[in-house]
Amino acid sequence: MYDYFSKKPLDAVTVMTSSGLHTISDSLGKFTVTVSSKDSVWFSFLSKNTLKYPVDTIRDLSNFEIALYVDAKWLPAVKVRNKNYTQDSIQNREDYAKVFNFRKPTVRLNSASPNNYTPGAVTVGLDINEFINMFRFRRNRQILSMQERLEEQEREKYVNHRYTKYLVGKLTGLKFNALDSFIEISKPSYELLITMNEIELGYYIQKIFAIYQNNGRIEDAILKKEDN
Repeated sequence: MYDYFSKKPLDAVTVMTSSGLHTISDSLGKFTVTVSSKDSVWFSFLSKNTLKYPVDTIRDLSNFEIALYVDAKWLPAVKVRNKNYTQDSIQNREDYAKVFNFRKPTVRLNSASPNNYTPGAVTVGLDINEFINMFRFRRNRQILSMQERLEEQEREKYVNHRYTKYLVGKLTGLKFNALDSFIEISKPSYELLITMNEIELGYYIQKIFAIYQNNGRIEDAILKKEDN
């Protein structure tokens, strides 16, 4: 089970069968459900159902893969992206505001309207919509899962924006496949990168490259840096 656009696994997708059994996909997008040859299986994500797939038409039941489109109401309109990283990041936050701003529902009290005030009556009331949403467990889990994926993508874009081929190539002299290989094994984590300014990042690249040239373990150097 994976996202059609990002190709990443989808968790919290509901899997249902015509015999009445159901399950939910895990963090790797995998699921297991018992079916018979007469069954049909379909999937539900953010209140949107797929077509039903007759079991007897599925060639390999142990490796049945399906790509899902996220419900359109949670996706932004198609737009041409600006190449400026900052503007693109801000636009992405605006486009996915519903997901980024989502918080797990809790009991909330609303002040009563002055027009409805009755002497001696309680002047606060329960937010009924918030209360109902507390029990929409599947929907809440699906949205939170999407929120985590968007935040992960945002962190990846930040790292790629700062740790570029141009910068690394300029400081190391590496080119082509050698440059790609070095970037792959030396790229810092988001958590480490946000602690460094541009001068510190340049120093980091030079130190890691020196270890790389001496056939040292870059992974150990990165872990040591993160622990400091």
